[in-house]
Amino acid sequence: MAKKKTIVVMPAYNAATTLERTVADIPAGVVDEIIVVDDCSRDATVAVARAMGLTVVVHERNLGYGGNQKTCYREALAREADTVIMIHPDYQYDSRLAGHMISFINDDYFDIMLGTRIRTRREALAGGMPIWKYLSNRFLTITENILLGQNLSEYHTGYRAYSRRVLETIPWWNNSDDFAFDAQFLAQAIYFNFKIAEIPVPVRYMPEASSINLKRSMEYGMANLKVIAQYWLHKLGIKRDPLFLPAAKSE
Repeated sequence: MAKKKTIVVMPAYNAATTLERTVADIPAGVVDEIIVVDDCSRDATVAVARAMGLTVVVHERNLGYGGNQKTCYREALAREADTVIMIHPDYQYDSRLAGHMISFINDDYFDIMLGTRIRTRREALAGGMPIWKYLSNRFLTITENILLGQNLSEYHTGYRAYSRRVLETIPWWNNSDDFAFDAQFLAQAIYFNFKIAEIPVPVRYMPEASSINLKRSMEYGMANLKVIAQYWLHKLGIKRDPLFLPAAKSE
């Protein structure tokens, strides 16, 4: 069987101090290429990435977290990736587990793998997750599980791996350019019946790690609930939504 090509994509913004550590922890031999997409960083992210010999794509203007991911996936698909894993370059997620996430997809067990931060409450809080962030994560995840018919431990991780078929089926280019992108993507994956699984991943909360403040978190929570409403309105045939049209029909 031919080896499947695996590409890491890193949506980067001001990651100069953490990029090298994040890449260094990726086990040798498990990925074929690392693409860093810089969203107009104000630090030396681009210089550091180029010095490391990584593939670097630089936005001319800031496109936001979702907009950055769109570039990531376009670039990975153009380079004929069979499996794409997103790792934030801020050293928050443990990239040593990348090989495990990839193997479940390459061996055709699952279509999507998520690195969950919520194995236990104690571990999440011990890793530095603020209590208000933990509680909001729990509330949203329970709500999403009930309304979307799943049993995931969290919907809000940024550590994700996808098969090529997922990225060719889901019309992710119709998604938000902001943080709602991730919620929309998972709702789309559920709508299209992709197999989703999780593995626990230790995380680190530190000053260098990217995070959104309380106000932005509240906006993010409301956006997640809106996605659920869109999902059901489309599923029940009440309001047709381009988020849930197969890729070939949405273009």
